[in-house]
Amino acid sequence: MTDMRAFREAVGRWAAGGAGEPAKELAGRLGLRTAVLLEGPSDLEAVGALAARRGRDLAAEGVCVVPMGGAMSIARYAALLGPPGLGLRLRGLCDEGERGFYERGLERAGAPQRGFSVCVADLEDELIRALGTARVEEIIRGEGDLRAWQTFVRQPAQHGRSRERQLRRFLGTKKGRKIRYGRLLAEALGPGQAPAPLDELLAGL
Repeated sequence: MTDMRAFREAVGRWAAGGAGEPAKELAGRLGLRTAVLLEGPSDLEAVGALAARRGRDLAAEGVCVVPMGGAMSIARYAALLGPPGLGLRLRGLCDEGERGFYERGLERAGAPQRGFSVCVADLEDELIRALGTARVEEIIRGEGDLRAWQTFVRQPAQHGRSRERQLRRFLGTKKGRKIRYGRLLAEALGPGQAPAPLDELLAGL
């Protein structure tokens, strides 16, 4: 796990203009064959949590899950990790609204466009709809965030919004909350309850 974290950090420095040798050396040492490209750390937590629930050890399988820090980085990361760079097979998630951007970025990087599962809004939206709003609110209560949630839904800006939209917005209102709930919501999924994009992603690894 430490080496995989070191690889992600090395890739981040490489993507920012640093040297690529540390990432290349770690990729060889870890026996990587696949890189899963995700927008951010909340997606990383969700994918890791569901993989663990299914008894998968992605690192042992030669799979590294890499948060890119935003969809705008897809071309850069695909060029570094895909066929033009380390030669890893690329998989990942993208939002429906950014599908065209991903397609153009992958094409610009010279990387295959297949293997990216599409979320309707984003992964949090998929998890909320899969679990149902009542179950998500139970999790919020169990985490001690009930008062913050009740205060949030009373705000005038939330009036008239669906419960799903309110919950999705609530998860992004405090630093670190979206990351924490990415893991918690994925861990709460029952058998056959995983959102189709997440299920499809893991099945393809």
